[in-house]
Amino acid sequence: MKKSIKLVALFVAFQFSSFSTFAQDKAQQIEQLLNKYNEYGQFNGSALVAENGKIIFKKGFGSANMEWNIPNQPDTKFRLGSISKQFTALLIVKLAEEGKIKLDVPITTYLPDYPKENGSKITIHNLLTHTSGIPNYTNAPNFFKDKAKNPYTPEAFVKTFWDLPLEFTPGEKFNYSNSGYFLLGYIIEKITGKTYEQNLQETIFTPLKMVNSGYDHSDLIIKNRAAGYEKEGNKIVNAAYIDMSIPYAAGSLYSTVEDLYLWDQALYTNKLLSAKSMELLYKPYIKAWNGFYGYGWSTYEILNGNDKLTVIEHGGGINGFNTIISRIPANKILIVLLNNTGGTLLGEMNTAIRSILYNQPFNQPKKSLALDLLDVYTEKGALAGTDAFKKLKNDPTYAIKEGDMNRVGYQLLQTGKKKEAIEVFKINVEAFPKSGNVYDSLGEAYLADGDKKMAIANYKKSVELDPTNESGKKVLEELSKK
Repeated sequence: MKKSIKLVALFVAFQFSSFSTFAQDKAQQIEQLLNKYNEYGQFNGSALVAENGKIIFKKGFGSANMEWNIPNQPDTKFRLGSISKQFTALLIVKLAEEGKIKLDVPITTYLPDYPKENGSKITIHNLLTHTSGIPNYTNAPNFFKDKAKNPYTPEAFVKTFWDLPLEFTPGEKFNYSNSGYFLLGYIIEKITGKTYEQNLQETIFTPLKMVNSGYDHSDLIIKNRAAGYEKEGNKIVNAAYIDMSIPYAAGSLYSTVEDLYLWDQALYTNKLLSAKSMELLYKPYIKAWNGFYGYGWSTYEILNGNDKLTVIEHGGGINGFNTIISRIPANKILIVLLNNTGGTLLGEMNTAIRSILYNQPFNQPKKSLALDLLDVYTEKGALAGTDAFKKLKNDPTYAIKEGDMNRVGYQLLQTGKKKEAIEVFKINVEAFPKSGNVYDSLGEAYLADGDKKMAIANYKKSVELDPTNESGKKVLEELSKK
């Protein structure tokens, strides 16, 4: 009997030792991967990876403050951008669970002053699932120039978009709208009589001991807060200021990778919501992007051998920061990447880390061709930029990355270099012919350059590839009228 007990103990010890070794090996691969992305100027932030609910990797890369050369750490605080939406969604579902709000009633039930022509058609569910038809306020012309730097009360800012015509009949389709989540924050305040920030603190952050998370305020001194930067090619500049009353319930929060691990773990329990209410967050309500949208989360399926696994995730982007949180409940996997140098390829990194966790092959990091091309197009013009592209495109250390090329194209467009922007967007179209977004960008550049015929052709192609491109449809409608 004693012998068998010893054998069992040895077997358990061997299993634990094997798991520990595998975890260490995976952690080393993840570190090597992110080190390379950091070396190539594509990741500057903090990362955390958990498997089977246990943290196997956490580390900071690059600088939280470049002026003072202060490194990023696992406790560095980053602005989350749209990851904030999942917290707003939970607050709403919590109110529904408590019987204080109904998800299927018009928003005028809780906002009686909201224009009834629109408000009587839009439900809370529509706001949560981006199916309201309310135009996205961040897409308004000159938004970042005219409004983003100014403080607003929630009530005053809601009035800047509540009279706008709906883009479609509520519930008809998905179109991502920060306006909907801004309204949800305002509704939370109306129902509870407390600020959105107070609700977050009392309902989520304090119970979960998320002491390094909160509503960001530019004027407050917040320990370990990362500064936000943007990349202009290979050059880094300070991010443009945005008043944090503007993102509000759609994107105003800050957190750390460690606090987001506490959040992830709580979502497997009933600390915040009942199991039935928790299910509402992840239901695939409406087709969106490459999967479906729930309440503040997107979901899609991946294959691991013959097994289908559901991924629950969301990204975020705000001046100087971009973020992603990705969860696979079947294996209690969590990947959190928080970056403070503007838009970068976190989706690509997330996919590679996931492949490491499932012992699958993955693409090694490559330098982004777009970052080197921006300087040439800016300083030497369209012909020189295109010549540089032809020389570099066959270099195996470089890759054409859709997001980076798109950002570079818009940076050129915003500085008045229309011909150069067109060339960059054309490169993206050639590299990604099945992406509706690249045709939309090229159409916008042609329109800015006065070539309506080519603009129409590219917008049409964009809408054909991406039927959810409501802004593209709107541009085509306006051009056809003219």
